[in-house]
Amino acid sequence: MVLFEIKDFPEFSWSYSRHKTWTECVRKYGYEYYFAHNGWLYDAPASTRYAYRLKKLVNLPVLFGEAVHDIVDHTIQQYVQKGHLPHAEELEQRVRTRLRTAFLDSRDRGDEWFQKPNRYTMLFDMYYDGELPEQGVQEIHERLRMCLQNFLHSKSFRELTSSRNMKVIEPEKFRSMEVNGVKVYAVMDTIYHDSENDKWIIVDWKTGKYSSDHIGQIAVYAFYLMEKWNIPIEKIAVRTEYLLTGSCHTYHLTTRDIQAMIEQMTMSVQAMKQYQRDRERNEPVSLEQFQPTSHTFRCQRCNYKEMCLDSTVSKPLPYEYA
Repeated sequence: MVLFEIKDFPEFSWSYSRHKTWTECVRKYGYEYYFAHNGWLYDAPASTRYAYRLKKLVNLPVLFGEAVHDIVDHTIQQYVQKGHLPHAEELEQRVRTRLRTAFLDSRDRGDEWFQKPNRYTMLFDMYYDGELPEQGVQEIHERLRMCLQNFLHSKSFRELTSSRNMKVIEPEKFRSMEVNGVKVYAVMDTIYHDSENDKWIIVDWKTGKYSSDHIGQIAVYAFYLMEKWNIPIEKIAVRTEYLLTGSCHTYHLTTRDIQAMIEQMTMSVQAMKQYQRDRERNEPVSLEQFQPTSHTFRCQRCNYKEMCLDSTVSKPLPYEYA
């Protein structure tokens, strides 16, 4: 029984994260969205399986962010369904358990991960260096309790738990819409409706530091509600909750912001399509035509560095290329 169709090439789509990868490094974009495709299949070419393994590497800050996002989502759903309000210590223990499981996978289950990289976790630093950076681990310990306490005291969570007028919209991890014939993904963390003021609030939970480059991303979120749910932009607010500092920023976008985002998206799509040999099938040009970014600090933190540039590898690799 075939559960899904296996395609030679992935479907072309656009998302803000895809755009960021493109602007960071075209070679990384090629690995991420083309040359790791089907790498989970046993009979895939060795180079494809290799790229897929590297794609599945996760660095400690990203793992931490994913774990906190998942516990935030779970906590909100538990409150909506059961009215349960947890303590920060309870949430902290759940996140610590997940982080420790990832560490044990990386330390003890390398062979299993090598064969089935989608079933186990391999941390970036464990793969390349055989150990976690002491400073990085200490930072995660310091941030964990702070982020969870700030979540429980955040403006958005306090609104959700203090008023019956707030209705949380069921999460859909892969919301998408079509814009100019291209599927566009808008992966949002939390959405709720304030029925008293007829406002729709989109919440983006951040575990890192403040950044000013979120406008394009949040404009995609707002545009999704406008297009799919026919909600006027005046009734949409996008809020970024910075859990590390406990601060939040609420944005009320304008039609000009949305138009700027669409223009950016259009130019981004056009640039990406230059690397399609066959646009109908989304077949890419050769890997060599995806030019890598010049040597920068980002290369040292890139999952694909051992596959891309031999000069970035400073010590024997912990896993043999198969």
